Amino acid sequence: MARLPVIVGFGGINSAGRTSSHQAYRRIVFDLLPSSLQQDVLLDLATITNMAEHKNGLWYTHGGEALDATALVDSIGESLLARTLIRRIHPSLFDVDHVVLHKSTTLQSNQSDEKLSFTIKTRSLPNDRPTNWHVTELSSTLSEVTVDGNLETFIKDTRPLSVKAAGQLPTGFDPSKLYQSRNHPRGLQMTVYGASDAIKSSGIDWETIRNRVSPDQMAVYAANSIGQMDDLGFGGMLKSALMGKRTTSKHLPLGYAQMPADFVNAYILGSVGNVGTAIGACATYFFNLEKAIDGIKTGKFRVAMVGGSDAPITPEIIEGFRTMGALAEDTALLALDQITNQSEPDHTRSCRPFAQNCGFTIGESSQWTLLMDDELAIELGAEIFGAIPAVFSHADGHKKSISAPGIGNYLTMSKAMAYLQNIIGNEGLTQRTFIQAHGTSTPQNRITESHVLSKAATSFGATDMPVVAMKAFLGHSQGTAGGDQLHLSLGVWKDGILPGITTSHAIADDVYQDGLKFQLKHEAYGKDYFDAALLNSKGFGGNNATAVLLSPNQTLKMLCKRYSEEQMSAYHAKNVDVAAAAEDYNQAAIRGETLPIYKFGFNVLGGEELNITDKFIQLPGYELTVDLNIDNDFSDLK
Repeated sequence: MARLPVIVGFGGINSAGRTSSHQAYRRIVFDLLPSSLQQDVLLDLATITNMAEHKNGLWYTHGGEALDATALVDSIGESLLARTLIRRIHPSLFDVDHVVLHKSTTLQSNQSDEKLSFTIKTRSLPNDRPTNWHVTELSSTLSEVTVDGNLETFIKDTRPLSVKAAGQLPTGFDPSKLYQSRNHPRGLQMTVYGASDAIKSSGIDWETIRNRVSPDQMAVYAANSIGQMDDLGFGGMLKSALMGKRTTSKHLPLGYAQMPADFVNAYILGSVGNVGTAIGACATYFFNLEKAIDGIKTGKFRVAMVGGSDAPITPEIIEGFRTMGALAEDTALLALDQITNQSEPDHTRSCRPFAQNCGFTIGESSQWTLLMDDELAIELGAEIFGAIPAVFSHADGHKKSISAPGIGNYLTMSKAMAYLQNIIGNEGLTQRTFIQAHGTSTPQNRITESHVLSKAATSFGATDMPVVAMKAFLGHSQGTAGGDQLHLSLGVWKDGILPGITTSHAIADDVYQDGLKFQLKHEAYGKDYFDAALLNSKGFGGNNATAVLLSPNQTLKMLCKRYSEEQMSAYHAKNVDVAAAAEDYNQAAIRGETLPIYKFGFNVLGGEELNITDKFIQLPGYELTVDLNIDNDFSDLK
């Protein structure tokens, strides 16, 4: 009997705000929310962006003005909203108008006396675009420079990026100020915040969970697709010497793509359980999710944390994607809208999935999902946000270009539909399931993904399966994009609103639409309308995955067939307190009263502290032991 992997907590941070308690989802459907929920969204943004501080029942602005909640959101509400979602990159990350570049130069001595004069002559690098360079006269003393013929060096100049929009975290949010960040790269700072948010969102103290599970029955699977490429990670390691700076001992180890998983184990959960990092471009989150749910279904694990944390908004990464022709450049967006009387486009509409578009918009995000097997969730009274019974992943097979799309996504989507049909029937699949598309906003993706979705949908008899794409609001957070898709889909079953692709005003003529309904506006279906969702990822290099997500109602309906009425009644009774604790955390977070979990040097164990026998291993701090009575899977071969 397979165990059902259920979602009991989720959290993180992306350009829409804090993910837990559906805050980021509610930012996207903000206009359709009642005023009380709108106020919560704005107050939450006010604290995480440091625009206001809550003390003694009042909200204090930067200027020291004390306001009640209503007055505060009336005063700065529009400003708070403008600090979120896709927008012009804020100088807090870097100045898109003055990005520092380095140019190879030749130093030539003009005279041989003690006071040397040098002419710096610029020399263009291969395939470099023209920039505003100048011949500069410099003087130096002999003690400051050694001349041995012609010397190679670098001088600095700046130029604007042609891509100026991104799905940046809310302006003013700085995770490094929330704990002792010790020069951690941005992606790891986001990891500490996001994973802590997910754990606290469950409403169950982690120690309670840990005491019910053997140390080796936990798992953490997490990654990002690029690594930490800012100046505190791999980025700094690669360019420090070129800039005349010192490479530090942290640049290399903190740059690895598995560091999000390592940080969660070492500084948040203290887990000694299974750990893994699967990397697959845009499908990275779903690849890690697949490993976790497979382990839970077979009983290998009882609890798993799945996550990702990508911070790719750097000039170097943007320039890399731009040269591939993958990103939406300002000039192309202006041309797309036939605008000739302004220098910049509407950056909030940079990402237009399945419409006339010109490239994707990069984003940053840290997302974390806490999973349990159904038995443990029922025992603890956990809040069940949904279930993920399967993830299907396939490669593209032979291809010419590694970046070109292939056939793998046809397999993942078709198998996911077939699997889901076996659970909820054909009517449930074709009429009460929505598709959370990869939806990158590139001209190629709109054709190839729509064909995948249309072919699969019509094969199962669907006529109008709703298709949405969260990247329209968040941008493409690379390996963490699947977490964005997963967590913002959960909000549909909380508030009943399916977010539409509102940045796309019309579907492009070359998009395949048979069997599908591309939803271009937010629509209120009701909390109980959908039974499931299919989350799709169609990644670079042939990394494809489709996750099957069941609604909380569908999950509980299934669990009622596995557990007795008495067991379910006991579960619901326990769940009252758990749900209240989760909401207490939500309100404390809105008021800015919570800090991330960061246990540096906490309960560090050595081998001499373990009690090891031939039957078990006892770890200090864990109630249950590691069982060494391990079955021989190949007993028939003895």
